[in-house]
Amino acid sequence: MTDHTLARADEVLTELVELVETARTLPMSSSCVLPRERTLDLLDALREVLPPEVTEARRIVAQRDRISAEAEKRAAELVAEASEQAESLVTEARVEAHNLLEDAKAEQGRLVSSATVHQSATAEAARLTADAREQAESARTSAEAYADKLQQDAHGYAEATLSELVETLRRLLGTAENGRAALQGSRPQT
Repeated sequence: MTDHTLARADEVLTELVELVETARTLPMSSSCVLPRERTLDLLDALREVLPPEVTEARRIVAQRDRISAEAEKRAAELVAEASEQAESLVTEARVEAHNLLEDAKAEQGRLVSSATVHQSATAEAARLTADAREQAESARTSAEAYADKLQQDAHGYAEATLSELVETLRRLLGTAENGRAALQGSRPQT
């Protein structure tokens, strides 16, 4: 904001104050009568000299709201995707474990012909069952870890985006406060 703009804003504010101070008072009231045309002209003049930061701040607030909504939506999408992937992995692991178990049972049935073969089959079935359970548990653990990581990434993205927005708003607030301070500092003392 230039010195000329600050000076003009101060002049307009001074004229508005004088207009209100010198306005006719209504009888038995603290209200007054202001000339509408002159008051509106002064308010229009004030609007013209206001710093563009005010408009920019409004735009940034709207942008912040939009980014926040997008970040929340994206985080929800990532969580949903992670949940779907985890469920899919768990389902696949269960199917694979079931198939392995069925294969083990079938193999066990074929090997039951003699005592030694039966013992080997039982041991192999137990090993295959344990392997299947271990693979299923490993797949479920991996799926849950992946879902947790996706959720953390989504929250991290939302946090980083909102932090950047907060910093931008702080800078704009500082600019606006500096403009107000400069405007108040340039007002003549009464």
